[in-house]
Amino acid sequence: MIKSFLIFVLFFFLALPVSADNCPPEGADSNSADFISLEKRYQQAKFYYNELHTNNNLAKSRDNWLNGVGNFRKIYLSGPKSDFAAPSLYMLGRIYFKMYKRFKTDMDLNESISYYRDVSGLFPDNRLADDALYAVGNLYLNKKNNPEQAAKHYGRIISDYRNGDMYVHASDKLKKLSKDNNIPLPESMLKRSYLENLTNVLPVKYWSSNNYTRVVINASGPVTYRETLLEKSKNKPRRLYLDFQESYIDPRYRSPIPIEDGLLKQIRTGQFTPEVVRVVLDIESISSYKIFSLPDPFRVVIDVRGEERISSKNLAKSLPTPPSQINNSTPIKDPEELIVLEDFKKVAAKGKTIIRAIDRPQITEKKLSLAQQLGLGVRKIVLDPGHGGKDPGASAFGLKEKNIVLEIAKRLAPILEEQTGAEVILTRETDIYIPLEERTAIANTNEADLFISLHINAHPSPKVHGLETYYLNLSTNAEAMRVAAFENATSTHQMSDLQDILSDIMKNSKINESSRLAGFVHNSLCDGMESIQKDNFKNLGVKQAPFYVLIGAEMPAILIEIAFITNQMDSDNLNTDTFLDIIADDIVEGIQSYIHSTTVSL
Repeated sequence: MIKSFLIFVLFFFLALPVSADNCPPEGADSNSADFISLEKRYQQAKFYYNELHTNNNLAKSRDNWLNGVGNFRKIYLSGPKSDFAAPSLYMLGRIYFKMYKRFKTDMDLNESISYYRDVSGLFPDNRLADDALYAVGNLYLNKKNNPEQAAKHYGRIISDYRNGDMYVHASDKLKKLSKDNNIPLPESMLKRSYLENLTNVLPVKYWSSNNYTRVVINASGPVTYRETLLEKSKNKPRRLYLDFQESYIDPRYRSPIPIEDGLLKQIRTGQFTPEVVRVVLDIESISSYKIFSLPDPFRVVIDVRGEERISSKNLAKSLPTPPSQINNSTPIKDPEELIVLEDFKKVAAKGKTIIRAIDRPQITEKKLSLAQQLGLGVRKIVLDPGHGGKDPGASAFGLKEKNIVLEIAKRLAPILEEQTGAEVILTRETDIYIPLEERTAIANTNEADLFISLHINAHPSPKVHGLETYYLNLSTNAEAMRVAAFENATSTHQMSDLQDILSDIMKNSKINESSRLAGFVHNSLCDGMESIQKDNFKNLGVKQAPFYVLIGAEMPAILIEIAFITNQMDSDNLNTDTFLDIIADDIVEGIQSYIHSTTVSL
């Protein structure tokens, strides 16, 4: 009875009207009578709120809650610029939220949000501003099921209250929202401590065929990763996934990439935890895989091999496949068809497979030699004109490597097709940039029998000239490492570090066959060079080095450094049609000698 009487007396005094004239002026002395009056009334209003919170009998009546609302509202109106204005608005937000929880009225929830917003809107410099924003974020997230609005208010804390006590809490909420709802982190947070030590994982690229897939995952810097292979369970195929530690991926890059073409079914990328990015490869079948990383820029390369499926899609192998077809951004135009367009881009989708040629002359089947019919010959050759686009390669005397090697490849291709009966594919037919790892993928996905990468050399000394041919292997030769570093667009120091990685990768590479191919082609080129340059020609020999463009090639693969663009004599030769024609003819002769030697030995 005594406690109830005291509450009644307290409420009576709180309910007395307060003149606005009693509002202390802005910056009033905290010892003034007006300030003491507002402070006393604020403490009394909080006492009544606590009674509502703890006394269930008092809290049953909505009118009692509305009385509590009136207490804080009067304090705010009495001193809208006083030290108690923001706290009163904040308490109004709390009271209305408690009312919503008790009486389940949406109006109370909206009132709570409105008052909390007033705190941060009218008093952005008040210590309660970030608390109010955090409260609004929680209400949108937990009560209104609106993660976007929640993130907006948490983001205000990150951008405007970096030193506030709610920063860490808002940061944790945003990280979880980014992981669970693919909501981008605010720019201010990306530049703050949360991500300053995290590596950004970039969009995934892939190239896939019926029994081979290459996936390249680029990152903003070196990152530690761990791979796991999950065995088949129920209706799920074997899955290979990589966890990138201390990493972040922007939500726009997290959508699954449906492929349903050949070996690779889809790639899923997501923020597995706030600090771990997971990339999952759903594979039709996996027989083996290799994973390695390359620097400058840092990227992780995954080569997956599986059992070839027997389906009507395999009919597409009879059509030439230029590099432009292997493009993970190609739109699907018809869910029931595989269409071969004029530029031979192939689009695979679910359902029945139909092959249709559009605006293209009918392809007549070439007569195959007995060796080719028995699977012993060379059916397909990929020519790789080095560099291109933004990467000019070596330059000197007004010439650019990218232009010269493209011209050689275009002269070489028709002669190769005519002389060998093989289909010839160029990794690029125009002045475009293609990453080194994509060039190898083009050869593998097209199931090429030979891979020839064409380059022009350069040297700090203009006196150096000649011809050298490479195949993939470890090397301790300083000059070979210098050339490889240049072609790989990296440093010799990083090349040395790469050797440890390559030692395992190349166990299954066709090193011996690549060495034989290099020998035949190099000797043929040397014979031709000596006939036109006589005593001025310099044979630099067949060498081995870790070239990125040759890593993972599933066929004999070589890289030819035709001449030195930095040497006046070599450069003059490269600028003549006669020299380029001789180069093309000699490469063809070398390849023919290799094919003949191979089929004879078999």
